[in-house]
Amino acid sequence: MSRLQTMRVIVILLTFVLLFSSMQALVVAQDMCTGPFTIGVSNSFVGSEWRTQMVQNIEDVVAEFNAAGIQVELVVESADTDVAGQQQQIQNLLNRGVNAIIINPGDQNALNLDLEDAVAQGVAVIAVDQEIGAQGVYNVVIDQTEWARISARWLAENLGGAGDIVLIEGFVGHPANEARMSGALEVFGEYPGINIVGRESGGWDQATGQQVMSDFLASLPNIDGVWTQDGMAFGVLAALNTANPEKWPLNTGEARAGYLQLWDEVLMAHPDYKSIGVVNPPGVGADGVRVAMEMLCGGTVDAGQLAGPFGNTLYVPIPYAVTAEDFASYYATVANLPASYTMDGFITQTQAAAFMGQ
Repeated sequence: MSRLQTMRVIVILLTFVLLFSSMQALVVAQDMCTGPFTIGVSNSFVGSEWRTQMVQNIEDVVAEFNAAGIQVELVVESADTDVAGQQQQIQNLLNRGVNAIIINPGDQNALNLDLEDAVAQGVAVIAVDQEIGAQGVYNVVIDQTEWARISARWLAENLGGAGDIVLIEGFVGHPANEARMSGALEVFGEYPGINIVGRESGGWDQATGQQVMSDFLASLPNIDGVWTQDGMAFGVLAALNTANPEKWPLNTGEARAGYLQLWDEVLMAHPDYKSIGVVNPPGVGADGVRVAMEMLCGGTVDAGQLAGPFGNTLYVPIPYAVTAEDFASYYATVANLPASYTMDGFITQTQAAAFMGQ
């Protein structure tokens, strides 16, 4: 059996163990809570494979509940839209009589009144991927600020604490982007020798990120490092690979199959190349469903576990980071997967139940 086949078997076995453990917890819960429930999903950005995977993860966990005998209907409102459009999504879900809403909010404040109205109607509302401060809403997210700190620290330390760097960020004003930029800037502020010589938005788009990086390479001849995030990282690495400058700047990456596949390609010509990809799991959507189901089945969130800038966040773990030291083993698990696949992570139903008070 080849190494790749062995890794596939391990992944399949681990997936089966996690699924079996979750199903056991659901079967136990079935005796007390069988539904029926209707869960709505509001997603305002479909131009991202990450969001597609997030919605698929939600569909998968709902199917798991139904297989365990707990009746759950899923209603998905998913489209590229603005604040007004997402407000309409929320109203559509309320009109459908949903018991819970899982929302990936496109704005940190503009949806608060709509979501607070949903809570007032007895709907459990869970925001995933980004934190908002709406009263009665719970956030189920990774710590996006710490997620950014991890790669920023890696870049600063691998630069020896000094050098000229550029930043390529996501949508300016978006909750997740603002949290990430706060974390990254906090870290770089701890290194007086690091100078930020350029900062532009790549709109979380691979092609835009590539163009921004190409422009930086043309206008700034002595870039030592690049800090970026998500799909833009593939564009950054593609720009570097195309330009092939005499001195390659260090760059942060992403934990996505396509990025690791390009990383492997770059290593053939540049065996000393190294990067980092911190997992930002689309599985938080499924995590939000698990927490919502605990609430629908009578659980009350343990206030002592709430954290975050608004005091209403349940943080789930950042799964892991891919670095040069363990690149080969992680690459083997995604070498033949679609480039759009994001390395993922999930909590179990037992972990979701642990967020509830006694």
